Amino acid sequence: MKKWLIPSIGAVIGGLLGYLYWKNVGCESGTCAITSSPVNSSLYGMLMGGLLFSSIEDFRKNKQKES
Repeated sequence: MKKWLIPSIGAVIGGLLGYLYWKNVGCESGTCAITSSPVNSSLYGMLMGGLLFSSIEDFRKNKQKES
């Protein structure tokens, strides 16, 4: 369970940031694949947030093993 905690937190934060990006910047013409829809923007943010937090967690674990 603890293995998925940090990436899940990253996904939630990324989803919120993706939604906020759509709301404040977005793509008004509808031609942008990611930012033209709040769902697409939030899902992309969730994916990126989860991957980012997962890689940070892996980096932190590797640093602890070296010490």
